[in-house]
Amino acid sequence: MEASAEGTAAALDIECENCGAELVVEAYLKTVECPYCTSHSIVERPPTTGREEPTFGLAFQVEAERARAAVERWLKSRGLFAHSGLKAATLETVRGVYVPAYLYGAVAEADYSASIGENYTVTERYTDSKGRRRSRRRTKTEWRDLSGRYARYVVDVLVTASRGIPNAELEAVEPFDLRGLRRYAPAMLSGWIAEEPSLPREGCRREAHAETIERMGRWLEEFMPGDSHRDLAYECEVRDELIDLVLLPLWVFAARYDPAKPPVRVLLNGQTGAIAGKVPLSPVKIAVAVTLGLSIALAAAFAFLSARGMS
Repeated sequence: MEASAEGTAAALDIECENCGAELVVEAYLKTVECPYCTSHSIVERPPTTGREEPTFGLAFQVEAERARAAVERWLKSRGLFAHSGLKAATLETVRGVYVPAYLYGAVAEADYSASIGENYTVTERYTDSKGRRRSRRRTKTEWRDLSGRYARYVVDVLVTASRGIPNAELEAVEPFDLRGLRRYAPAMLSGWIAEEPSLPREGCRREAHAETIERMGRWLEEFMPGDSHRDLAYECEVRDELIDLVLLPLWVFAARYDPAKPPVRVLLNGQTGAIAGKVPLSPVKIAVAVTLGLSIALAAAFAFLSARGMS
């Protein structure tokens, strides 16, 4: 890749030899640490050509120190069964990473049918066990069939284009505020690591298409009138699809909670500050809790049987 007109070298494309993530690294860097597996590579490979250029990008809004402090608080606040070492975990901070993703838009339409329940109240009179006349109010439901066509314009489906960050991990720190999208310019990568898309565009489109159909079910659940509904069925058609490559800001941390075990990866949304990571559980804490629960259950059962035997 040639230097720019101003005489500064352009970014280089390299592939992590350990995990296969494809990164864009500023040309002046001689080494780079992979943000996904923390292995180091020497920046000496020639750049690849013919890669898709991003269309949009979101800027980092959370600075490094704020991100570190937030992740430290998050680790210390994990649940009762989390590994004890998390509270004193050592954070190995990786630079902010621009992760590639595809932003998908489409028109989704569905023909649906369902039974809609409308509640109403009636007063009933009855005779109690002592022969007295009483009244009570009961709620009943009247069911009616409903069918129709529902349409929605989808503009916010994001699907990872990175082998390093699976879609489930990206979704865990969503949503991103897409109102902040700006047209991509190479200058936005200055000082950051950015990954090239390492997943095929068509595969990402299919995943976004499937997610849109899944979302249609949730939208219809929310759309249904009445007090309740049942037997919802629908057939969804997706058309006028659009898909653009975007760069999303993420802080990636490796939390070393046990010298003998791999670090835990924690992601922080570089725009909103949302945090997610797979928390390691403590087998000892779980075993103690199970044992304690069984002991309480056995004690309660013994007390119940003893009471019945005495009566």
